[in-house]
Amino acid sequence: MSQFKSIQDPSPVWMPVLSRQAGPRFLQIADALQAAIAAGSLKAGDRLPPQRQLATQLNIDLTTVTRAYDEARRRHLLEGRGARGTYVAAPKAELTPVLDLSMNTPPPPHGVDVEDTLKQGLSQVLMRTDNTQLMTYQLAGGSDEHRQAAADWLAPAFGKTDAQHWLICPGAQAAIAALILAETAPGDVILTEPVCYPGLHAAAMQLGRRVMVVDTDQHGMLPAQLENACLQYRARSLYLNPTLQNPTTTTMPEARRRAIAAIVQKHGLLLIEDDPYWLLADQAPPPLASLAPEQVCYISTLSKTLMPGLRVAFVLIGNAQRRDRFLAALKSFAQMTPPLMAALATQWIRDGSAKKLLQGVRTEARARHQSARQILAGYECGSPEALHLWLSLPPYWNASELADVARAEGIVVTPADAFMHSGHTVNAIRISLGSLPDRQRLQAGLQKLSRLLAHVP
Repeated sequence: MSQFKSIQDPSPVWMPVLSRQAGPRFLQIADALQAAIAAGSLKAGDRLPPQRQLATQLNIDLTTVTRAYDEARRRHLLEGRGARGTYVAAPKAELTPVLDLSMNTPPPPHGVDVEDTLKQGLSQVLMRTDNTQLMTYQLAGGSDEHRQAAADWLAPAFGKTDAQHWLICPGAQAAIAALILAETAPGDVILTEPVCYPGLHAAAMQLGRRVMVVDTDQHGMLPAQLENACLQYRARSLYLNPTLQNPTTTTMPEARRRAIAAIVQKHGLLLIEDDPYWLLADQAPPPLASLAPEQVCYISTLSKTLMPGLRVAFVLIGNAQRRDRFLAALKSFAQMTPPLMAALATQWIRDGSAKKLLQGVRTEARARHQSARQILAGYECGSPEALHLWLSLPPYWNASELADVARAEGIVVTPADAFMHSGHTVNAIRISLGSLPDRQRLQAGLQKLSRLLAHVP
């Protein structure tokens, strides 16, 4: 509810009516604002009462009003005009309401107030840390505290590890590029699976390395084929994403991992284990890095388990000389992880916020998967633990053609050829489930996509 009061100021003064039984007061104020704008009582350009004045008139804390106005801005209801005050914003025009299901990001964590978690985390960082250190250059690889946080975060996968073996990196893609730069030479072959993360191919191509594929089955890379490829190409390195693989969602079982690890040790390969989804899986097998620690460099990023904006990845390298080479290569194009982001990630791991965010992401991802599988019933979708669907298409649809038709309908998905190497073909698309903050919009997009799939072009 809301009402107007006439005063000498020609701008209308808006005043909500609050109730003790209607939930948090800041949300009541934001909801009343939204209702007044929808009803036409408040129009674009109307000036709102100053925050302090509204707090006095409602007999509530100034912080409550501030939080209410912040929430209204988040909803694109208000805009600030400096000293002139706060005004009702013009309606936000969405010229192209595209539903982007192509970016593989974790969904908003269920049951977690992300804004409050972010504010509290940053407040603790600023209180505990010398602020000048957050805005200056720091040594590559992270501080001892950051490395210990990495060891603690990945303890479910590795148990207790030496924190000095962990390095902090500005994202997994930077870590992959630095390892390729440090451990291979131009023209060298990097072995991988026929369908894999396109960031590997991009880094290898830019650095002048060749990518060759090794055949797979339903459990991942075939050991016998890997053995043959090592001899055929004299390869020095191997890239695998063994848990909830992007894009196929395959998780390599432990027996296959042990067979791969034995071949890696036999041929002295460097194995880049890109493992962003291990913490999202139930009862995931042990990482390959725990089976061949001297030969495997392990990468885990918070961009896939918490939120992409952190830009923090953890890299486990057991060999000291290899760590030095990695840091030297990394420094050539990425001096350091942003100190504020590294400090925030460390704070969240220390105070338990990261664990709550992870659990919220897992819960929301599984709920979205269940909904998606109901909407797309009859189609093979991949593992329900993943952040995306790997949707096998009916024979009358070609993946690239379907992606083009879906885009024309306002839905962006990724066709299989974005992940393919060496002429292999798979008729599938990847549908990312976390990129839209609103679950209802995701469901609407999936329903439209389901109708497209059922239509023979």
